[in-house]
Amino acid sequence: MRRILLFVVVSLAFTSLKAQQDPQFTQWFQDKQSFNPAAVGLTDAHCLSVFYRNQWNGFDNQPNTAMVNYSGRIANFGGVGLTFYNDQLGQETNNIFRIMGGYHINAGGGTLSLGLGLGYYGKQLGNSWLPPDGVASIPSDAAINSDKRSDGSFDMNLGVYYYQPEKYYFGISSTHLTQSDLDQLSIKVARHYYLMGGYNFDINSDFVLRTNLLAKSDFNKSAIDVNANILWRGMLYGGLSYRPGDAVAPMVGLEYCTSSGDKSTQKNQCFRIGYSYDATTSEIKNYSSGSHEIFVGYCFKIVNIPSTQKHANPRIW
Repeated sequence: MRRILLFVVVSLAFTSLKAQQDPQFTQWFQDKQSFNPAAVGLTDAHCLSVFYRNQWNGFDNQPNTAMVNYSGRIANFGGVGLTFYNDQLGQETNNIFRIMGGYHINAGGGTLSLGLGLGYYGKQLGNSWLPPDGVASIPSDAAINSDKRSDGSFDMNLGVYYYQPEKYYFGISSTHLTQSDLDQLSIKVARHYYLMGGYNFDINSDFVLRTNLLAKSDFNKSAIDVNANILWRGMLYGGLSYRPGDAVAPMVGLEYCTSSGDKSTQKNQCFRIGYSYDATTSEIKNYSSGSHEIFVGYCFKIVNIPSTQKHANPRIW
């Protein structure tokens, strides 16, 4: 039964030639750059992050997504970023690589960033047709291609992002602007639109309430993600995300920052790790125990310390 339901879910995803293709992350507020290139390099740290999502646990060949990000600042006028992710859903595999640049403008005490992302979008469809539970085999069908098929294309993203450090942010962006045709698969890549924002409320000296909202659409389907989490002493946090009609997702995380130095440099470092669990609220909950997601991030900055010259006094032995 689970095989049949997963097949139906995948089939519905392709009922439109412009099906939604971007992956889902519950902890998207720890990412941002994968769907808004203007979010790169907004701090003076170099940051690496890794995401892994296991969706709809309990299904055969359930969706699994892995993503790696890098973000860093260039001088004082902009930032650069890299993103790679691999997304697997049944017999469908998506690979995307992007390089991003953001141009930063000081505005109103914050930073206004204009971003551009260029990259490659690749998709592969498998050919392993499994019979439903209790069925010995599936009769051959000449309409079903017996070979694995794949195709890829140039991909482009644009975004605008405003950031007030430690207080609030706002962004609007679009991915897959080229809407490329994957002729070998008879699929057209859908253009996606994103609107996001967040605000931090200082409750007292120990607690900060952080709120985040993401709305996304490809004009075929739309979704909204609302998140709130409380950070304690800049180190531990816990919260909840809600996607209407899809899931409620509690989460916990750790943010630990430290400084170290030697004779020539001083490195300020931050380590972050977070876990979220999606409790499905749609009909899929009858067949799946939920979705698991983990995020790990590491940021560091190097500050050059001027060397001190010392001169020996020849009169001192």
